Amino acid sequence: MSSALPSERALKWRSLGLLMLAEIAAMSLWFMSAAILPDLTREFGISPFRQAALSSAVQIGFVAGALVSASLGLADRIDPRRLFASCAILAGLFNASLLIVEPGGAASIVARFATGALLAGVYPVGMKIVVGWGQKDRGFLVGMLVGALTFGSAGPHLLALLGGTDWRWSLTVASIASAVGGVLCLLTDLGPYHARAARMQVRAILTAWTNPRIRYAYAGYLGHMWELYAMWAWIGVALGVSFSAHMGPETAVPLARLIAFAAIAAGGAACIVAGLAADRIGKANIAIIAMAVSGTAALASALTFGGPVWLTIVCVLIWGAAILPDSAQFSALVADYAPADQAGSLMTFQTALGFALTFFTVQLTPLGVDLIGWPGVFALMAIGPVFGILGMLRLKRILKSAMKP
Repeated sequence: MSSALPSERALKWRSLGLLMLAEIAAMSLWFMSAAILPDLTREFGISPFRQAALSSAVQIGFVAGALVSASLGLADRIDPRRLFASCAILAGLFNASLLIVEPGGAASIVARFATGALLAGVYPVGMKIVVGWGQKDRGFLVGMLVGALTFGSAGPHLLALLGGTDWRWSLTVASIASAVGGVLCLLTDLGPYHARAARMQVRAILTAWTNPRIRYAYAGYLGHMWELYAMWAWIGVALGVSFSAHMGPETAVPLARLIAFAAIAAGGAACIVAGLAADRIGKANIAIIAMAVSGTAALASALTFGGPVWLTIVCVLIWGAAILPDSAQFSALVADYAPADQAGSLMTFQTALGFALTFFTVQLTPLGVDLIGWPGVFALMAIGPVFGILGMLRLKRILKSAMKP
């Protein structure tokens, strides 16, 4: 027995390492259009509405894909590795189609929708795989996965920086990376806590309402998502405007891309650290702390917008680091309180609701900027963490009441 344990431990970390790389590679597709948007707009003159549509199409596609996946229980019924691989490879192909269709045209928006729908078979399915590898360290494991997702989401900004004005190079690299990620996932193993549903359980998603613990975990997640993707999708553009008050566009745009990458990546690193702490002090507590800091940083970023560049950078980096760690804990809470053979469906449904909300926040952000400017929009983003904190406080009361004799 003692000789088997090291082997099982090695298998766990080998599989999780491959899964993290696969997640980073596949999720590099998410913000590709936002990262290269300045170059696309310069070359093709894309209207503001279609600029927003290129980003929001991914969100609404993800929602559609996640709803279908959750309703059919795909992550719980079939081998999640094959589902992940198939979706990652196909998403890479749809992303690559932007090389041959007109950016900003109807076909490119449809391609971004399809990419988002297929990524619903990557992120939630990755969570299904990772929660099968542990229970006591689940906060850390999901934190690792969300950290990987974040590094992947930050990737397009780095690729756009490396590619300069050659947006086609950046797009091609991301597409190839996603396909490679799909292959890597096939090389992973499933953990000892992986559970498979014997049949389709469409009514399983009703547990999200009938189980109050899951319901309040969902509420916290929705508050978190109110600010997350609007910030991620537009922070590079916003910083370019802020920095332009002090420098020319030839300096402001590259610096904005670099800080956008650093801010999103900082959230990935913080997510892993917070996951370690969550298994010790409680997932809900970590979520509350993260949302309190991110909401405060959003307000600070609003106050410093257009001011000293270094001060804006500091506020945005803190915001980026704090905006993500709660995400993993909301998913881990759902996995903790859901039946094991429904966890994949319930986590997928959770993400579907969250990303449905982001469709509106991402799409309405540029319209809000026209009305109240970037500082006003940043301040509105702070509403989400307040709502999320209230949900977590309610969850803590329920858990406390359940512990009373």
